[in-house]
Amino acid sequence: MSQSKITVQATIQADAKKVWNYYTLPAHITQWNFADPSWHCPSATNDMRVGGTYKARMEAKDGSFGFDFEVIYTEISEGSHFTYEFGGRKATVQFKPSGNTTEVIITFDPETENPVEMQRGGWQAILNNFKSYTESH
Repeated sequence: MSQSKITVQATIQADAKKVWNYYTLPAHITQWNFADPSWHCPSATNDMRVGGTYKARMEAKDGSFGFDFEVIYTEISEGSHFTYEFGGRKATVQFKPSGNTTEVIITFDPETENPVEMQRGGWQAILNNFKSYTESH
């Protein structure tokens, strides 16, 4: 039943320290962590240590639906990458600097309820929001 991992990526026009901070600090996470403009992320917490919990509330702006995305960190290399588990799945986020740009690469285990392309599209949309937010602030 094991499916191939899904990978999404984006090159951010910002140095690695800024990209890492904007990706991991709750004050920034709430500004970009949603796949569609009709959604938002009203709250986020991040205890960034192995065994620590990241939690982001994602909700439709009209209040019709919402859920908590919660993970447990299993590996962290400050400024370079981290891995977390969520619902029996794993994801790794890598930060690869190159001059004044940073490539962010996210690889995750797919779930079985939605098509792979839908999952890839949703995670890519969130990463694209992150790119836009980080480059404009």
